[in-house]
Amino acid sequence: MDVVDLTLEAEAATATLVEELCLRFEQEIVTVQSYCDGIPVLWLSRAGLKTVLHYLRTSASLRFQMLFDVTAIDERTRVNRQGQPESDFTVSYHLMSFTSHCDVRLKVALQEGDLNIPSIVDLWPNANWYERECWDMFGICFTGHPNLSRIMLPPTWVGHPLRKDHPARATEMEPYSLSEERQVAEQEALRFNPEEWGMTRESKNSEFMFLNLGPNHPSVHGVFRIALQLDGEILIDAVPDIGYHHRGAEKMGERQSWHTYIPYTDRIDYLGGVMNNLPYVMAVEKMAGIVVPERVKVIRIMLCEMFRIASHLLFYGTFAQDVGQLSPVFYMFVDRERVFNIIESICGARMHPGWFRIGGVAQDLPIGWDKAIRELLDFLPPRLKDYDSMVMNNGILKRRTQGVGAYSTKDAFDWGITGAGLRATGLEYDLRKKRPYSGYENFEFEVPIAVNGDSYDRCAVRVEEIRQSVRIIRQCVDNMPEGPYKSAHPSTTPPLKEKSKQDIETLINHFLSVSWGPVIAPNEVTMTIEATKGLNSYYLVSDGNTGSYRTRIRTPSFAHLQMIPEISRGFMVADLIAIIASIDFVMADVDR
Repeated sequence: MDVVDLTLEAEAATATLVEELCLRFEQEIVTVQSYCDGIPVLWLSRAGLKTVLHYLRTSASLRFQMLFDVTAIDERTRVNRQGQPESDFTVSYHLMSFTSHCDVRLKVALQEGDLNIPSIVDLWPNANWYERECWDMFGICFTGHPNLSRIMLPPTWVGHPLRKDHPARATEMEPYSLSEERQVAEQEALRFNPEEWGMTRESKNSEFMFLNLGPNHPSVHGVFRIALQLDGEILIDAVPDIGYHHRGAEKMGERQSWHTYIPYTDRIDYLGGVMNNLPYVMAVEKMAGIVVPERVKVIRIMLCEMFRIASHLLFYGTFAQDVGQLSPVFYMFVDRERVFNIIESICGARMHPGWFRIGGVAQDLPIGWDKAIRELLDFLPPRLKDYDSMVMNNGILKRRTQGVGAYSTKDAFDWGITGAGLRATGLEYDLRKKRPYSGYENFEFEVPIAVNGDSYDRCAVRVEEIRQSVRIIRQCVDNMPEGPYKSAHPSTTPPLKEKSKQDIETLINHFLSVSWGPVIAPNEVTMTIEATKGLNSYYLVSDGNTGSYRTRIRTPSFAHLQMIPEISRGFMVADLIAIIASIDFVMADVDR
């Protein structure tokens, strides 16, 4: 079945679902909308929210196993809201079906004087952090939430930054100052109180020890803190504390033009490079109606798979290092440098090329681009075989990781786990296969899976994914289409530079396209890809201007870290290090 058939089948299924819901929940559904991404949008009454969500998970003709995202929109300055209920703030729930390969968005309208909505933590436990984020960023209260507190920002922060009336730049605020009284208050706010973290100080048999792991520690892979509750060496609890790397990426998306935001996307999963560009530019292209040339699709896939290899090599080496095997990381970083040298020869930069554009890529492939790639493709397979002997077949590594931090497919659905972490539980689900995008339907590759869902299997799946990326890149090299590297659509940004040299009108158009970006008609779109660490999506709202009204970045790492307490209790601290390493997260991907 080709991608067109898959899309039509999903659209037919969701249309039937909407009819089913409208008949069953006539009182709870306020209105139904559709946008260019084909995902049905149902506006619900606040009272009917949990009833409809429970039905969609347990009883509907299409079952939605995963709560993919929860976010909000400040509607107060939005102009184009045709067909939507009156609201000052909107809470949006994105559900995913892994059996029917479709999505649905549910929205609830709230007024500024009554920003309360029921918590759904009892339906999906991963709603916990998403609801805390909505409170932190928008000030929306989720009734019944077990711990509705700041998650990205310090506890002393005043205001809710993703509201439209909150400053977007430091220059819009008073100069920073720190009086002695404020310093004392800030320090006091950092004091650790176990009860505030849901921990007790003692049991019937012993007093617990509390230990900080991070926020600056090599084993937590970035500025990430875990508060440990220990009974001797046994983990009673391990509560993650994030936000140390938060820098307002979504807020910046709402102040930049469509075009100038592209380099910011590189810094989300900063190990994923241009793969971060892809869902963003594809979302803008969807809203603008831009169809990119076939050559562009293949070039994009080739570069994305290059970065998948580079990211997985870094994971592979540091995973082995975290469980005590030092040598592999040096070999694997050398191989990663070979990949970066090729990326640099094509894009002009290594980790953060910002190379994809709205409608295409920055420039065509250089002369002789394929030679170094073919050499890499011949070099990697025997190298990976050596690593199997060195790492995957190492008895100590197996004993440190097998049976450690295991979870089931159902657990993965409950906590929003995607990517290799989901496939390690035995579910053969890869978005590149199940819902192909950017031309992936034209490539032959396998979807690696494992069955135990433990730390070892999560590593094994990623190792095999490197081999499959090699297969995909080889097909790109052997079958690179001829043609332009950018669409001729008028909203392509920037336009082809060669045309700007012909006359003053096209030069002006080029200048305006770069500085202001295209004007995108009012619309909403979600674009999701199979990124290096799981499913990554951009949810963009256009209000008919040259920039985004709402930019929502759903990252896999944010969901994955929330599960750490669930899979680490009862293990030892050394096991926790193996569990953390096996998740393969990046804090910029978590905090944004």
